[in-house]
Amino acid sequence: MQELVGRLTALDPEAGESLKVIAYFDALVAGGAGPDALLRGAAVLSGVVAGAQWRGRTDRRGPDGRIPATEQLPRSPERTCSAGTVWLERVGPHHANDEMIVERLALSLDLLEARRGPAGVLETVIDPARTPAERTTALAKLRLEPGSRIRIVATRTDTHLATASSAVVPTKYGIMRATLCRTPEPPPAEPAGLGQWVRADQAPDSWEGAVIALRLTDPRNPVVDATDLGALLMLARVHDPQAPHDDVRKLAGLDARSAQVLRVLVEADSVRAAAALLGMHHSTLQARHETLTRELGYDPRAAQGKVRYAAAEFLLRLTDPHDAGHPAALGTG
Repeated sequence: MQELVGRLTALDPEAGESLKVIAYFDALVAGGAGPDALLRGAAVLSGVVAGAQWRGRTDRRGPDGRIPATEQLPRSPERTCSAGTVWLERVGPHHANDEMIVERLALSLDLLEARRGPAGVLETVIDPARTPAERTTALAKLRLEPGSRIRIVATRTDTHLATASSAVVPTKYGIMRATLCRTPEPPPAEPAGLGQWVRADQAPDSWEGAVIALRLTDPRNPVVDATDLGALLMLARVHDPQAPHDDVRKLAGLDARSAQVLRVLVEADSVRAAAALLGMHHSTLQARHETLTRELGYDPRAAQGKVRYAAAEFLLRLTDPHDAGHPAALGTG
């Protein structure tokens, strides 16, 4: 499917994007996602609030996966399905894939109704938008007390760990599989992000840490534990990959050679030492140093500049969807 999407995108960008929407929902349904996950997926794809009326309830989700605090906007576009009604809340002209997103959301809900599958108990447990009462009820279905010690593990959608409870969930970084771990187990061989050990009623915190940790994996570090991130985890929580900080944008805009020079400048004991490591003349590197300082808006060799560089470099790893260390970007890698 990915190869076909690539070929069609090259020939017809709009057709390729439509296939990506189809593949996205197919991956969610194949992974056993429930209605809530499908709704969050529609919001992520469209970039606006997605809503549904099904089984006697109305649910709305924003692109961040949370229940919007704003009042409902006009339903546009909207589609009726056997499970109820689904829609996007788009103000102004429709975007190219809005109709396709609503259509696939409706079809996916119809398929779930036909299968009469589970309503996504684990999705409820890890969803920060759910009330404590809803999460406690879901935990009871998993035979867990609110005070039980658990952790959530994030993997690619095609990775299945040796435990019973898992669900495919859309996130701001792509579709991932969430797996509930009740006891310490050997880390998986494939890329995985390990959430912090928490009380079961704090599972959303562990899931958020697991998602961030998975994004930080690479071939040398296929398993990352969110606990090891320390204070960096707080920084990552407020990072928006769709609207990164200017420090991250400027770092991402550097060519490969400039990025290498900058890294050595930050890490070396002196400009002369950096010049020796890079095989450059001292005066030439000094000029590059001054140019980089102007481009970045701070001196990368100053104490505060080193901290800004380190933070931006860390967040860039969470931002770049083409990084080989981000297997979750395409769901199945």
